[in-house]
Amino acid sequence: METEEERMKELEDRLSQLQAQVEGKEGDVKALQEKVSLAAQKYRALLLQGAPEVPEELVSGGTVEEVEKSFLAAREVVEKVKRRLEARLREERVPAGAPARTPPDLSALSPKEKIAYGLQRRP
Repeated sequence: METEEERMKELEDRLSQLQAQVEGKEGDVKALQEKVSLAAQKYRALLLQGAPEVPEELVSGGTVEEVEKSFLAAREVVEKVKRRLEARLREERVPAGAPARTPPDLSALSPKEKIAYGLQRRP
């Protein structure tokens, strides 16, 4: 039969083994988190490269899913602003060019008024 000291030593050894395993797993988790973060950064860069109209300040996230969600929201904001600006431009649109010049209508003037008008325009 085991003595209490032997049992205690066995449990301490097992605890040490488990703590070492946990530390190893924590290192694995940190490495995976770094890989996920790097993948998210690369994905963000690719999304922004493909959509230059989206300001990079509006796209963030630590995972690919967060970046995707942030990008979609940013693109929606850009589209809303674009639609509002286009609507404002349509409202403020001025026809291009000036209206065609037409000579004054002299048909209602008397012959004397026509002569006076002509003499005024003479250089």
